[in-house]
Amino acid sequence: MRPAGLNPVSLVSLEHDFGLRRVRGLAGGDPSVSGITIDGSSVVQGDLYVGLPGARHHGASFAGQAIEAGAVAILTDDAGMLLLDRGMGVPVLVGTGPLRPLVGALAASVYDTASLDLPVFAVTGTNGKTSTTHFLEALLTGMGLVPGVSSTAERRIGATVIPSKLTTPESAELHAIVARMAELGARSLVIEVSAHALTRHRVDGFTFDVAAFTNLSHDHLDDYADMDAYLAAKVELFTSARSKRAVVNLDTPAGATVVERSEVPVATIATVPVDGEAPHADWIVEVTEEKLDHTAFTIRHAVHGSLSARVPVVGRHMAANGGLAIAMLVEAGHSLSEIARTLGPNGLIDADLPARAVRIPVPTGPAVFIDSGHSPDAFEKTLSSLRRLTTGRLVAVIGANGDRDTTKRGDMGAAAALGADTVVVTDHHPRGEDPATIRRAVVDGATSARPGADVRDIADPSSAIRAAVAEANEGDIVVWMGLAGKDHRELDGTTVPFSVPDETIAALHAAGWH
Repeated sequence: MRPAGLNPVSLVSLEHDFGLRRVRGLAGGDPSVSGITIDGSSVVQGDLYVGLPGARHHGASFAGQAIEAGAVAILTDDAGMLLLDRGMGVPVLVGTGPLRPLVGALAASVYDTASLDLPVFAVTGTNGKTSTTHFLEALLTGMGLVPGVSSTAERRIGATVIPSKLTTPESAELHAIVARMAELGARSLVIEVSAHALTRHRVDGFTFDVAAFTNLSHDHLDDYADMDAYLAAKVELFTSARSKRAVVNLDTPAGATVVERSEVPVATIATVPVDGEAPHADWIVEVTEEKLDHTAFTIRHAVHGSLSARVPVVGRHMAANGGLAIAMLVEAGHSLSEIARTLGPNGLIDADLPARAVRIPVPTGPAVFIDSGHSPDAFEKTLSSLRRLTTGRLVAVIGANGDRDTTKRGDMGAAAALGADTVVVTDHHPRGEDPATIRRAVVDGATSARPGADVRDIADPSSAIRAAVAEANEGDIVVWMGLAGKDHRELDGTTVPFSVPDETIAALHAAGWH
């Protein structure tokens, strides 16, 4: 997704504006730059290719490939220079410091995103980012502020949709996407911001009008030393260099830390606990109804008033995310009455939530859901919500991914065993790890948390969902968590097509439910 009507900039102007040093190339040559990328496989004619150091390879190793694809210049660091052949045929530049922090500013210049006068919203947190992002999308659409959206699931503006590879794209790609969204008529932007996006400079060059924090729970400790470091990465979004104001959810203890460390004005929001007292926050979300097809709530503020709404998904946590989206819009200057006019029948926020608590549309048999949650907290919240909605059995099909945070696997198993009657542990994305080792860590966590629990180890995911559905009856609930939202599985360097919805429907049909 790149802009079509871009005015190229001169390489010499980029050299001058960003203090770059030309070390090779035609003397006085000044090619026009119409794009920028750090991905050698995505280079198009007119690009400045930036070769960055990587975990396995230095990007400069792919400079030749980039030039063949149309790169008009190469930018790298001193280490990258050692990997370049002489006589590349295009100018070669070197930065005076670390390159990654520079890429966002370069991309903003090339794609002219700084000139866009659009309200920009950001959402960060361990869980709930995607749901909040798409609730915002639905509300902004209803207001006529056509949103361009970048989420874990997809990049979308109107009918133009591309699937996401990362929660937040690399900065060069993100600026290109935003520029294209503006061309296609975007009047607002909603961007999901991961901790990695902040520590790896993926949102450099953007200042967010309203930033939101959903929660913090165990995740990504393969990349951060501990939970304090993980939280510190997210707090970066609430500095004055990144955002203008914020809305912070206090439902997890980390919210108070974000408020304390924030450099921008903060409005707080919190959810009334089940059978609990209203918490102290600027915005209060009270869940008023929980059903298999929706969750209703009322959001209140001492000054702005109250609004009753509902979200088309299961879970108190989903109501909290819907309330957060509403509060963000009010903090951006919109009134609750204006927001109320965007709601559908019975106050519905008519959002399309990719792979978030999606119910499989089979009219008979157990209620079956698929969900992309893949952390202990996500398991706990989803299962506790579903438990309140069934008088029958609750069956969870789960798995953990390879080459990712190993420390959360036991906790994922524990959350599933404590929340469900039966747990089926299967393979999701083993990647380069031994699948049996991954499953064993999850199973051990489940049986340690609830000795004697009905925990089954079924490696093949197609067989796992069939086993879960085969034993379920009318009134039971089956939920498959962690793999939804993808159209493939990653197995030891290969990508295998795989559809969670299709496999789940096939399992229901095999069990005689139609």
